[in-house]
Amino acid sequence: MITRTVKNVNEALQGVENGMTIMLGGFGLCGIPENTIAALVKMGVTNLTCISNNAGVDDFGLGLLLQKNQIKKMISSYVGENAEFERQMLSGELDVELTPQGTLAEKCRAAQHGIPAFFTPAGYGTEVAEGKETREFNGKMYVMEEAYNADFAIVKAWKGDEAGNLIFKGTARNFNSCMAGAANITIAEVEELVPAGTLDPNQIHIPGIMVNRIFQGEKYEKRIEQRTVRQR
Repeated sequence: MITRTVKNVNEALQGVENGMTIMLGGFGLCGIPENTIAALVKMGVTNLTCISNNAGVDDFGLGLLLQKNQIKKMISSYVGENAEFERQMLSGELDVELTPQGTLAEKCRAAQHGIPAFFTPAGYGTEVAEGKETREFNGKMYVMEEAYNADFAIVKAWKGDEAGNLIFKGTARNFNSCMAGAANITIAEVEELVPAGTLDPNQIHIPGIMVNRIFQGEKYEKRIEQRTVRQR
């Protein structure tokens, strides 16, 4: 049985260097690779291009890398609740490429499936389409978008096995499922790591062939970005 297990997050991040492009799963603060982001901060790697739906909040998630000025460029769908992200973008300190959310997901999925480019109607006639090829299909205009080309994809799953098979829990599936296998090397951090053969094949969301390295994380905070409760 092929094992993709590594001892810890530091071993998982071997090969990460300054100037690389990294995909990071998650949506807001849901399903983010907390252990790996913390390790990237400690490593001190800089000039990173990060592809993620958003950049967490000021003191959590990718916001930790922004605080240390380790990110050169953010490719995201929105700024979210991160005031530091907004400040760096408006001041010109950070290069930001805002992308329609569905397009961002599809650019990841296209890379995952080996598709170099695709056409989408999203963004046609706006700044999003500037400098890109456009084409008409059945009387409707489309913009050509190229798949992402990333060095590492870092995803977070609820449960995984030694062979790299992954199961996501609820909404935490989000961008994690389309980023796994979409880069040269995919790292998966999981809440629970079990022996190969333990998981029900019918419940697996991402097969191990999409994962290069897997490790068990620890001490997850799982913060809630906006807590809403019902009045009694």
